[in-house]
Amino acid sequence: MATEAPEQAPQADGVQSLSISEAPPSSSSNPTIQMSLEEKYQILRSVAEECIQEDELRNLLAHKSEPIAYDGFEPSGRMHIAQGVMKTINVNKMTSAGCRVKIWIADWFAMLNNKMGGDLKKIETVGRYLIEIWRAAGMNLDNGKVEFLWSSKEINSKADEYWPRVMDIAQKNSLKRIIRCSQIMGRNEQEDLTAAQILYPCMQCADIFFLKADICQLGMDQRKVNVLAREYCDDIKKKNKPIILSHHMLPGLQQGQEKMSKSDVSSSIFMEDEEAEVNLKIKKAYCPPNVVEGNPCMEYVKYLILPWFNEFIVERSEKNGGNKTFKSFEELAADYESGELHPADLKSALSKALNKILEPVRSHFKNDKTAKQLLQSVKNYRVSR
Repeated sequence: MATEAPEQAPQADGVQSLSISEAPPSSSSNPTIQMSLEEKYQILRSVAEECIQEDELRNLLAHKSEPIAYDGFEPSGRMHIAQGVMKTINVNKMTSAGCRVKIWIADWFAMLNNKMGGDLKKIETVGRYLIEIWRAAGMNLDNGKVEFLWSSKEINSKADEYWPRVMDIAQKNSLKRIIRCSQIMGRNEQEDLTAAQILYPCMQCADIFFLKADICQLGMDQRKVNVLAREYCDDIKKKNKPIILSHHMLPGLQQGQEKMSKSDVSSSIFMEDEEAEVNLKIKKAYCPPNVVEGNPCMEYVKYLILPWFNEFIVERSEKNGGNKTFKSFEELAADYESGELHPADLKSALSKALNKILEPVRSHFKNDKTAKQLLQSVKNYRVSR
């Protein structure tokens, strides 16, 4: 077995940080002083539907005051609320628990995966638009704890470090094992993949080591390549494996849609949608009475509204039960399953809460000239798969 190549500290120059002065009202965005180990653990664990492994996370927090967490995204079209609101919530939680967060703007990866028709200039425009979204939404970018890094620039600046790692990962894994990771690109193992899409998982696995990540904080759809990185640690005899915090994937608006999709507008609420658009989309959303599981409206409250506001307010007439404020999802689920809360009242309250979150984003893209131009460009692009 090969031994692990020595790790080198990342250079300060070439790292671009963005900062804003305001954060969303969610308590998770507020910096916490003198936080206990258990408090940090509980915050980070709340980000994830699955943690691999919990004991390793506790050990990391006990021995490293500022762990590095990594997340990444392909600039591939307009941003929906699953990416915009949930990532803002999760990043704010991680920085409040002491993490440094490196957000990998995977422009080269989008090109490999034929997003925006493989046009790198369009991909870069989309990447800048996405950063504007998070800035406006209230991602806590103060104190330099969040870095947006463009994959093309970072890889080119340290090519001698990056590409040997990619080749080593490729050499140590079978083609079958790499193809099993195709889900990370929104593909499946039965598709006729290009050679570029075989290279992609090897590169994404290498990113984790290139960024010196202690924690991989991505969606459940990225799980397979994160596990590949842990397996690779065994190959190179690396003791400290990256910890995987996989967040829940929000479903689309309609029945049977496992996740929101940029290419299917019927499945998504976009971050700059007008208030009337949000209201109409939620009104048409799948929301079966008395059914919590598989109900997208209930999931949006659980994963977006409650973490953001720490409450969910339903306003209704006295005849229909009067106003009620829910402080936990369990309380909400009990009322909904029993029929105490009607789907129409749930939808009305959900629309109001979502619009409250999205209003600063809408305002930013109407009033900021640069943001307005970026949005118009992105809307004019054809989303390619």
